Amino acid sequence: MTANLFMDSSSQNSNSPTSNQVDASLQSALPPIPSSLNPTAARHSNLNPNIVQNPTSDANSVHDHFLFVAIPKGKRRGRPQNLTPHQNHVRLSSLSLNSGVSTTGASLEGSSSGQVNRTRLHSRGNLASKKHGSSSNYATPAKKSVDDMSDEIIVINKDATAEALTALTSGFPADSLTDEEIDYGVVSVVGGIEQVNYILIRNHIITKWRENVSSWITKEMFVDIVPKHCGALLDRAYGYLVTHGYINFGVAPGIKERILVDPKQPSVIVVGAGLAGLAAARQLMAFGFKVTVLEGRKRAGGRVYTKKLEGNNRVAAVDLGGSVLTGTLGNPLGILARQLSFSLHKVRDKCPLYRLDGTPVDPVSDRKVEAGFNQLLDKLSKNRQLMGEVSQDVSLGAALETFRDPLDEEEMNLFNWHLANLEYANASLLSRLSLAFWDQDDPYDMGGDHCFLPGGNGRLVQALLENVTIHYDKIVQAIRYGSDGVQVVVGGGQVYEGDMVLCTVPLGVLKSRSIEFIPELPQRKLDAIRRLGFGLLNKVALLFPHAFWGTDLDTFGHLSDHPSRRGEFFLFYSYATVAGGPLLIALVAGEAAYRFETADPTDSVQRVLRILRGSTLFSFLR
Repeated sequence: MTANLFMDSSSQNSNSPTSNQVDASLQSALPPIPSSLNPTAARHSNLNPNIVQNPTSDANSVHDHFLFVAIPKGKRRGRPQNLTPHQNHVRLSSLSLNSGVSTTGASLEGSSSGQVNRTRLHSRGNLASKKHGSSSNYATPAKKSVDDMSDEIIVINKDATAEALTALTSGFPADSLTDEEIDYGVVSVVGGIEQVNYILIRNHIITKWRENVSSWITKEMFVDIVPKHCGALLDRAYGYLVTHGYINFGVAPGIKERILVDPKQPSVIVVGAGLAGLAAARQLMAFGFKVTVLEGRKRAGGRVYTKKLEGNNRVAAVDLGGSVLTGTLGNPLGILARQLSFSLHKVRDKCPLYRLDGTPVDPVSDRKVEAGFNQLLDKLSKNRQLMGEVSQDVSLGAALETFRDPLDEEEMNLFNWHLANLEYANASLLSRLSLAFWDQDDPYDMGGDHCFLPGGNGRLVQALLENVTIHYDKIVQAIRYGSDGVQVVVGGGQVYEGDMVLCTVPLGVLKSRSIEFIPELPQRKLDAIRRLGFGLLNKVALLFPHAFWGTDLDTFGHLSDHPSRRGEFFLFYSYATVAGGPLLIALVAGEAAYRFETADPTDSVQRVLRILRGSTLFSFLR
């Protein structure tokens, strides 16, 4: 049996001269959108995930004024299962006004950080009553002055609840403003009727665009829908959503035709042709800017890199970098896939685990240890609240070891597998994660299914490249900026001049100080660069003559007998159904990922093959 090998280090290596254009992440940082926020999707979990579903307008989907929906913990992305024991819940409260419009409030009942975050629309019905004496005024409003009308909650669409849910899937709270919106000045006073009306308008615009993401939404489409006295709110809502890229972005023909052949706005130099740089370049071009992208490598995409793997008379597309869309709701990559009519393959929930001797783990024991592990994380969330600031100086690894229940040998191996999965999800050793803050990014995880893109994520990169001016093999050495414009100096002393520069290099490059900023970056940015960290993930891709393991599994796991080896090939992804060939990818996380950096490639292949030969699932290899 032979196998071809590709190894990938997903760390951001600051020592590599070509790494200053690596895209920092496949997924864009937006708040989490649980797939079950769509009641229809919750009932039909096998819906094609390339379509970002709009929440159902069925009135029966909100039952007795409350709908409880589960948000799976973001740190389970390695093993996609329905983890009922350890979930957050969002309560959507429907407060109906007599006009037929429903306004929606949301509260986060449980927080992965252990801190209860509650965002409620303070009794919008009560607020209306205080203003007008009775909510019945909304049914048959008397003739009022413009000033009086500004104190009313407007009616745009009777399905305000459904539109609030759609806004959630775009990264907005259902009934409050984001900090960015407040900074933008979308309302004159935070809170009150003006804010409610702005949110209704904002949610309606988002919903209309999400109904057809291949079209360009104009402000004029809403002039006859939004009451005239709210024209200023419409201007602000539309302006905010467009300039911040929540609508009218992507690669659909209706979006691309907005890119001007003869730009009228100032020139922008974008450093880095990863996903972030390419998406920003396209958006700036749509706004009328003249854009030039500088890329240090000889290709675009950054750490998103799809390569053909050939061998055994087989060919497969393998993602050497980012390989999974971790959630499609609220994920701009999900929108791109929808615009391009790309089908996505949902990573199926079934993920069996195998012992060291190759025999499958008893499902009952598996579920028992997993439930206990999740309960332990819940317990730690509560304990750290009691510990206060002390929890900042306690590592997550130490806390897990201190508070776990006694386990027998097999249970301990299972427990270590979950620790490896946690280190994979965080791309860091548990000993380096603070108990207080290890999961602080959970609110920004994408919701929805985790998916593979057939043919590889490079297809998205190729779509974003169209009509973008890119200069490859341009390693940026210095950026000079001031009131008279910018100069970007690349290797060989070549200088690019423009009005502005947008730097999309990853954290590792910034830490290495391989790009000199003149003048130096503000201290607050330097401090943030210093404080932030990043981790390491490695993988081995193997192409076989045929998929002897079958096509009913997307993932399976392998146990280890020692904590330091728990992350070594602990999880396998099967790409046989999407890569065009029988492809397996073995992941290496935690301490094992660091040892892997200096391991001999041939030895790594043999170790993976020994694991596969020992498994009952792979008896063909024996």
